Amino acid sequence: MESAPQLPVLFHFSYLLSAILFIVGLKFLSSPARARYGNLLAALGMTLAGLTTLGSLWVPNSGFHNHGLILLAIAVGAVAGTWTARRVQMTAMPQMVALLNGCGGVSAALVSTVEFLQIAITGQRPSATAVASTVFGTVIGSISFSGSLIAFLKLQGIISERALASSFQRVFNALLFLGILGLVAGVALGGGAPWFLTLLGASLVLGVMMVIPIGGADMPVVISLLNSFTGLAVAATGFVLSNNALIISGTLVGASGTLLTMLMCKAMNRPITNVLFAGVGGGPTPGQAAGAAAAKPVRDIGVEDAAVLLSNVQSVVIVPGYGMAVAQAQHAARELADMLAQRGVDVKYAIHPVAGRMPGHMNVLLAEANVPDTQLYDLEQINPELDHTDVALVVGANDVVNPAARHDQQSPIYGMPILDVDKARHVIIVKRSLKPGFAGIDNELYYDPKTMMLFGDAKGVLSKLVVEMKQAA
Repeated sequence: MESAPQLPVLFHFSYLLSAILFIVGLKFLSSPARARYGNLLAALGMTLAGLTTLGSLWVPNSGFHNHGLILLAIAVGAVAGTWTARRVQMTAMPQMVALLNGCGGVSAALVSTVEFLQIAITGQRPSATAVASTVFGTVIGSISFSGSLIAFLKLQGIISERALASSFQRVFNALLFLGILGLVAGVALGGGAPWFLTLLGASLVLGVMMVIPIGGADMPVVISLLNSFTGLAVAATGFVLSNNALIISGTLVGASGTLLTMLMCKAMNRPITNVLFAGVGGGPTPGQAAGAAAAKPVRDIGVEDAAVLLSNVQSVVIVPGYGMAVAQAQHAARELADMLAQRGVDVKYAIHPVAGRMPGHMNVLLAEANVPDTQLYDLEQINPELDHTDVALVVGANDVVNPAARHDQQSPIYGMPILDVDKARHVIIVKRSLKPGFAGIDNELYYDPKTMMLFGDAKGVLSKLVVEMKQAA
């Protein structure tokens, strides 16, 4: 492993400024009102760090080689990133996050692998820190890459979203984990390239086997956890390359991802071990659950009647879910909310921490539609107000409003804090069918006497509501 690059003080100052921008940007992301500025600040910090590293290529004795290949990789990455960011649909944003997260993980794993192989080929005697950094970066980065790839395939519907857990799989994972620990010990004791490459392969397999058993309902938590893994792998790569910017940014991502994972588990009232090993979402298939639901009576309502009801209330709480994202109905929802507000109706949006398929999914959707952040309320803020809300308008949400979470101890979502929409005076659910959510269970809210089902595509239904209310004005 080469000695640390000798860079001028100005370069180290630039890295320090980048780290400050990362930290401030991360702080701003905690507030919907400042999230956009936080993202811009973090992007500015990353740009500064990239330009600083690019400038250091031409510093004598910097330790960088193959400048042409580096510039080519930067160009390819910039073009690919810009093209995909502009073309990806908002509904596919979770898949893109999973892929980008995997790219970060595999980058860290490849850098660590190349550094270790260079050590093995040249016959150098690496320090304990160098060995620990390369091994850690390889293992965690590989798990993050293969796990993120499986998360992408599940989110994209290429493989089943259902939890695929079994006793054999749990035993296999346990043995694989012990095998990885043995390989780590072998590498630390002087094992060469064959040991290290076997460790790389075993870590890739563990990432696959770790995510396969997890159902679609828990994908937001998995994405957050794998994001923290990638951050830790990047920090390890920073030690390998003696790059302070990588160490700081990786540590920030790892810490924030870990905290977000813990908060999301708290929001579901489930420990992380339950998310990873309980196999929630492996129950009845959607077709079976929908078939059982069809035997129960529900009240449906037409667009005209729903428009009349909404025209004669004082307060409405809109509850968005993944169905709203699929239908791209966020703009229609905002248009409906604006019309209600013009009529003097108090309109609020209720955001559940795990609604959608990635952390903050609903916030991103509504921000795209320019919904004022002052209208967004989280679970703790909105639940006390639902008792005296005239209408709760549920748009594509499912498990996060299921009353079974409060009383059915056999339910896989039992104990999860939910939005108490069943306490509103009237509930209108906009949905294509009675198909269950990611947890694969029936929703008791459908059959509540105060609930009215407004079947249809969310975007079309909300747009028709706007037209009906305009005509009635």
